[in-house]
Amino acid sequence: MAAEPSASSTTIGGLAPLHRPDRSEREPPLVNGAPAAGTLVLCVGYRGAKFSGFAEQPGMRTVAGELRHALSTVLRREVELVCAGRTDSGVHALSQFVSVPVSEEELKLDARTLSRSLVALTPDDISIRGLYRADALFSARFDATSRSYRYRIATGDARPVLAWDHAWWYRGELDVSAMAAGASYLVGEHDFKSFCKASSAEGKPTSRCLESVEVSHVEEAGEKLVAIDVTGNAFLHNMVRTITGTLVEVGRGHREPSWVRQVLAARDRVAAGPCAPAQGLTFAWVEYPDGLLTPWA
Repeated sequence: MAAEPSASSTTIGGLAPLHRPDRSEREPPLVNGAPAAGTLVLCVGYRGAKFSGFAEQPGMRTVAGELRHALSTVLRREVELVCAGRTDSGVHALSQFVSVPVSEEELKLDARTLSRSLVALTPDDISIRGLYRADALFSARFDATSRSYRYRIATGDARPVLAWDHAWWYRGELDVSAMAAGASYLVGEHDFKSFCKASSAEGKPTSRCLESVEVSHVEEAGEKLVAIDVTGNAFLHNMVRTITGTLVEVGRGHREPSWVRQVLAARDRVAAGPCAPAQGLTFAWVEYPDGLLTPWA
């Protein structure tokens, strides 16, 4: 997973600042050779099991590829997609946001007709959950102020039933209180180099700010699960899954909660726990400034 931060620049511990293009630096993208009149914004959900991630890849089935096909068919032209945060192969989403620049004429499309057309043109493992409009400078990626993820873990000897496709079945018990104590060290601005895929961090800033990391017992559709809820300004590749694998090491009693602080300080992927399986991760929500999005009508 990769996404940009919520501030125009952030510097942590002397690291190079992360930069997000400010609205004053942007220009409306072109639609059929003319500046866009506005932006169509989709709230999309998907079951990630049969996708090779969100981003398009040659010869692979991806969420972006399916959405591009549907939107190009409806709008009768090639489209450019921007998402709030890319997800890896096997990762799910409840509320992924995707922005598409549109023309003045396209802004007049009927919401009900547009929604029905997109539903008909997308496969059963993609859900068009909402349509919004924004100004021509809007970017689903750069205007996001935070992203939230939930990782689900089914514990114990009983195989999960309804959660099978979207939870990690860990055949043991976990100390949720210890995991929550370990998670507290991750809140705030830190260098998360230990928590991302090593090759993706080379030569790139790895500082991020996490607003919250919560570990709790939850019950969904009659099944008891352990949920790890993470909200932050942006995320590195495999960051939430590596946080999960690290906290599970604490929960199973192999490490003390304070070990998480040592992992952060190490700035070395080898210091952290394993990367948890993709199927347990769901991209849950994206926050945008009030008034930036309005329902498509």
